[in-house]
Amino acid sequence: MVVGDVTTGTELLVVGGGPGGYVAAIRAAQLDIDVTLVEMDAYGGTCLNYGCIPSKAFVSATDVAHQAGNAEAMGVYADPAVDMQGMVTWKDRLVRRLTKGVESLCERAGVNLVEGRAEFASEEKARIVHQGEGEGSETIAFEHAVLATGSRPIQIPGFEFDGERILSSRDALALDSVPDSLLVVGGGYIGMELATVFQKLGTDVTIVEQLPDILDSYEEDVSAVVRERAEELGVDFHFDQTAQDWEEDGAALTVETEGEDGEVQQFDAEKCLVAVGRKPVTDTLDLDAVDIETTDGGFVETDDRGRTSLDHVFAVGDVAGDPMLAHKAFREGEVAAEVVAGQPSALDYQAMPAAVFTDPEIGTVGMTESEAEEAGFDPVVGQMPLRASGRALTLDDTEGFVRVVADEESGFVLGGQIVGPDASEMVAELALAIEMGATLEDVAATIHIHPTLSEAVHEAVKGAAGHSIHY
Repeated sequence: MVVGDVTTGTELLVVGGGPGGYVAAIRAAQLDIDVTLVEMDAYGGTCLNYGCIPSKAFVSATDVAHQAGNAEAMGVYADPAVDMQGMVTWKDRLVRRLTKGVESLCERAGVNLVEGRAEFASEEKARIVHQGEGEGSETIAFEHAVLATGSRPIQIPGFEFDGERILSSRDALALDSVPDSLLVVGGGYIGMELATVFQKLGTDVTIVEQLPDILDSYEEDVSAVVRERAEELGVDFHFDQTAQDWEEDGAALTVETEGEDGEVQQFDAEKCLVAVGRKPVTDTLDLDAVDIETTDGGFVETDDRGRTSLDHVFAVGDVAGDPMLAHKAFREGEVAAEVVAGQPSALDYQAMPAAVFTDPEIGTVGMTESEAEEAGFDPVVGQMPLRASGRALTLDDTEGFVRVVADEESGFVLGGQIVGPDASEMVAELALAIEMGATLEDVAATIHIHPTLSEAVHEAVKGAAGHSIHY
């Protein structure tokens, strides 16, 4: 029996239960707003189910195995065996726990949860199409809406994902066996993280990248540390190469690339992972039914309060544009909910940190030296190599550095770039310094525990202030 279309109402309709959506819903409920959250796949979105959490689970597990098997310098000898199916089972258990946790948090906050796909019927109504034959649809009238539909992997012509030979990042994180060889198309953060994971699992990994180097959004000396470590692990790089075509070759495949000079190369591998970026998901929303403007890249345009071209409709997270970061989505979701509630909330991205969970990690925030110069500052820079860090030495992990950028005249901390173990954790101190308007002397006067990696931040700050002690 087909369920007929019924109409209900809500103050705030949130479309998408990922990091931006569920945070917007919970924050709005905390502010006594009647909220309905519609999710068509899984609560927690791509980040929790198919991206951030699964990939970091794999990063952690493979690091344990790799470190145990390569600790002879510490006097530790081991030959760990990896059960890929066991690793996947562990990862899936974590994901289920967190997914249920998000659902529970929403319910406890009083959010009305609806499963289905939401599309605009008008500027004040959305049609919810329920999944499954005979499930029917319903219409929800709303006063405000938050679009949080996220993003999906970009497919390149001729390399459509099939889950068998041509893999998306989601496919790669669901493999229950380790491929003998893997060709990665794309040297961005997703490609580099997964390349590192599979190389440590024993896969023969090759990366082909259209650009001259990996991680093009980071400074050259930052990306160089990661690339050199990957090469030490055995990853093979080929730059200035564009993937053109592929053909199946028995149990494997052959990928053809073309260089800038027109030279054609062929690469054989068991599987091919395409990781050339992500694009916003808007095709599920039927934006043609409303006057919401998008960019040439398909992102929904917003102001500093998350509003779209319709004042009562907001967009947060990946669908609202770069940088595509879960923590950015968290903040945008909070701001959108607070603006709906009438609070004077706004977005400020100057202290927005970013991280890459490669080996070693990258953590950055604020401005680089060149960006500070372009913004009219007279930057002063302090840098501490981790080879001079006692804690890094005891971890047997000394590649990388901490760099701090500040304004020479005022001493205000403007930015930081960290590459090394736990960079994603250490960068939080610099993000806080930028957010609160701290100076070099403020951070330098803060006593740091010894021996810790965070001492490298302290020393870099003191170096920028002109009184480094340990380097």
